[in-house]
Formats: sequence, structure tokens, C-alpha cells
Amino acid sequence: MTGKKIITQILLVLVAVGAGGAGTYYWMMKGGMHGSHEMGAKGTVAEGEKQYTCSMHPFIVTDQAGACPICGMTLVPVKSASKATGAVSGEMKERKIVYWVAPMDPNYRSDEPGKSPMGMDLVPVYEDGGEEGTIRVDPNTIQSIGVRTTPVTVGELKKTIRTVGRVTYDERRIGTVNAKIGGWIEKLYVNTTGEKVRKGAPLIEIYSPDLVSAQQEYLIARRHFEQVKNSPFPDVVKSAQDLLDSARKRLIYWDVSDAQIAELTRTGTVRKRLVLYSPFDGVVVNKAAFDGTKVMPGMELFRIADLSRVWVHGDVYEYELPWIKTGVPATVTLDYMPGKTYRGKVTFIYPYLEGKTRTATIRVELANPGGVLKPDMYAHIELSPKVGKKTVLIPSEAVIRSGIRNVVFVSKGEGRFEPREVKLGLEGEEGTVQVLSGLAENELVVVSSQFLLDSESSLKEALKKFQSAAMGDNSTSGNGGTPTGTTAGRPTGGPGSKTTPMKGMKMDSPMKGMENPAESPRER
Repeated sequence: MTGKKIITQILLVLVAVGAGGAGTYYWMMKGGMHGSHEMGAKGTVAEGEKQYTCSMHPFIVTDQAGACPICGMTLVPVKSASKATGAVSGEMKERKIVYWVAPMDPNYRSDEPGKSPMGMDLVPVYEDGGEEGTIRVDPNTIQSIGVRTTPVTVGELKKTIRTVGRVTYDERRIGTVNAKIGGWIEKLYVNTTGEKVRKGAPLIEIYSPDLVSAQQEYLIARRHFEQVKNSPFPDVVKSAQDLLDSARKRLIYWDVSDAQIAELTRTGTVRKRLVLYSPFDGVVVNKAAFDGTKVMPGMELFRIADLSRVWVHGDVYEYELPWIKTGVPATVTLDYMPGKTYRGKVTFIYPYLEGKTRTATIRVELANPGGVLKPDMYAHIELSPKVGKKTVLIPSEAVIRSGIRNVVFVSKGEGRFEPREVKLGLEGEEGTVQVLSGLAENELVVVSSQFLLDSESSLKEALKKFQSAAMGDNSTSGNGGTPTGTTAGRPTGGPGSKTTPMKGMKMDSPMKGMENPAESPRER
């Protein structure tokens, strides 16, 4: 009983399907297909006739609006031939169309609008105004890919270079105190390193037998001169005077001051010790003098540095050296003094690089009132160099760098873009770069999506090379003898020719077995 019910239901379904298929066939033969045959015969819809078709099944054409009998989609009106021709002719009046091309196969060309072998509408290719190397992009495409342009400017190129530095001594303000005679230190006035000293302040007292002998010789020469200065013999007076001057110079050469010599002359008493004085104000940075130390001639006893001015040494990388010149303003800050800023200038650039770090050393000189800046402190240096007041500038993002050349795209207006090679200079702050040649002020350069334009330009160049090679091919097409080529098994044609689909493929009707892709096996 159950089997009979199943068989009965299957028979009912088959009868219903057959009736539906017969009705569809009758409608297509009497109404829908009649419009399709008329469309195929005429090629286009005559002006004044209103017909409808299915977007998914273009072979369904009818005079009445409704739904597609296959997929159920709403039928859309078919454009009349006059309207289509008028739209194309109006566009051609604005811009001359060279040929029509398939969107998925640029090698498929036609002199007239139509369909490609893949069933897609052909798109027009316009003239570029005769400018070699210029590409044209549709305004809608420009908007969709986000092409932005900016004008070329002329101004001052700036850059901020930040680096670290070290506070060090001003080498011109460092002095040493040494003995020019041998002896022994008997008294120290400065006992510690780092102690501040004033110019003319006593540092040590040295006992030297040679100094005692020199003082005695001076006193003898002095007394002898006093005895003969009134002599009637000029040679005797001159000899005594020369001897006194020689003894005096000997004391001066041993750092005996004029005041000490004057006191020796006045008192006539030989001093056992020689006092050495500080040559200038500063801080003792090195001390080799101790009580009882034997002193040899030329021995360094003290090193004194004046910290009223200091140097700051900074390291800059090799690629930053073109920016660095003497006189560049510099700002120095230190971590231990937040908010405190010191301003100076680059006074010297050392003529060598550090081999391991590939950096050059620069010098910034700063005043140091109160000795706040201490040697070997770390500092932050900010340099603000500038390059000329009139230099051509563009955003760095506008440049396509290939490693061999630098290219920018210049907007020529009306959707035309020209790739242009430029020579670049220094790169400044805020993404600006100096242009040495290739651009002029107020030209518009592309700053976004230029890689898509570069791809289009490269494709255009490749197609030109391909067409040039095709023109030299011995094979010609049957349409006016225009050379043609073959790409991936598909026939291609040059301008002025219209390529037809491959043999056995009829594009105005579906392929065999695909008449009704939406039809289910049950409906077939």
C-alpha cells in the first residue's frame, strides 16, 4: 500500500512538470522567442518600440514587462538603437574614441561597440591628445581608487636632527702647572682634586738648591752693579749691567715673579722656597703634587680647567652630514635639569668618522655660568638646519623609488597623467623632499594611488611593444590586411579590425547544455 502511494505521487509530479514545461515552451515560441528572433534579425531595437529582457538570460525578450520565466527576475527595458547611438556619439564629440576593447582581454579590439567573446560590454579607449607617455584615467576611476594631487611648492627646506651628546672641557681653557727646576715640595696650598682656585692663588712651595744659587748670583750681580754704575769707564758699567740682567732673566725663566724679585732686591735675603701660582681661574682636575714629593724639571704638578665655557660633543650619522654646517643652531637639554634649555651653534665638525659607529663628531660651545654643566654629562642635542630659501619641494610620498630612478606622476588635467623622472636632493621634515630637477612650481603631482597609475603606465608601454612586434608579423587578418596576433589561444586584432568569437561558439545564444542554467534536473 505504501509503494503504490509513492508511485502515485511520482506520477503526479511528472505530469505537473510536463505541463509546466509545455506551457513555458509555448510562451517562448509565441511571445518571448518571437521578440528574441526579431531582435536577432534586426540586431537592435527600433526607435519607439518598448521591449524588455532578463539581465541573467538576455535571449529572453518580450514586449511586455514582467518576470523572467526561468529565474523569476524582473525584466528590464532594452535601450533603443537611436538612444544608444546618440549617447555614444555625444561622448565621441567630447573625446575621440580610438577603438573599443574587451575589459578582460585588452588584445580584443573593435571599431564599434558591442560584446566581447566573454559576453561583456566593450569599453572605449580614447585619444590621449597626442602626448607621448601620458595615460588617461576615467574620472570615476580616479575617484574610486582615491587619486590625490598636491601642488609643487618652492620654499625653505627644514629638518630637525636629534642626537645625544657629552659635555666636555673647552680644550683652550685647560692649563698645567709644572716645575722648571728640580727640588722638593715642602708646602701644599691645594690639597684635593676638584678644588676651585683663583688666578694668582698660591699652589705649592718648592725647595730647590738651584733656585737658592740663582738668587745668590742675582744679589752678587746687583751689588757689583751698584759699585761700578758711576765708573768713568762705560765698558765696565755695561758689563755689570749685562750680568745683572742675565741673573734676573734666569729667575724669571724659573717662574719667579717680578714681585718676588723686587722683594729679593729690597731685602737682600735669599728665599729658600719657590711659590708656584695658578695661571687662571678654574678647577683642579688632576693633581700629582704631595708633601715631600721630589720634583723634576718639566714634571706636571697640577692640571686646571676653566669651566666658565664648555664643549658639547654630539654624534651624527653619515647620511645626516650634508645637513650639518658650522653655524647651525643647536638646542641642548639635560635629563637632570628638566625644562632648562641651552642654546648655541655648531662651531666645528671633526674631519673624520668613527669607524665602528659610522658617525661624525660635532662641537657645540656653550656658556656655563655657575658651573652647572659638568664634564662627562650626557645631553640631548637638537639641530635645526635649513637649506636655501627657494628650493623646489614635494611630499616624499609622491615619489616612486625603483632603486635606479625616481619617478613622480604629474597631473595634466582632464584625467591625464604623465610619469616624469626627477632628481632628488635632501629629505626634510614632515615628509618633504627637495627636487633638484624635473619639476616646476605649481605643477600638480600625485601623492596617493600612484602605484596603480604606474601599473597602468607599464601596461600601456608593454602593449605598445607588443603591438609593434605584431605589426612586424607576417600573418595578417582577413579584414583589410591588418596584422593580428594570438594570445593564449584567442584571436586578437589590431585597431580597425573586429575579432569574431572562436569557431563553434555562438555568443548570441547560450552554449550547448547551458540554455537554462537555473533549470533543475527535475524541470528538464
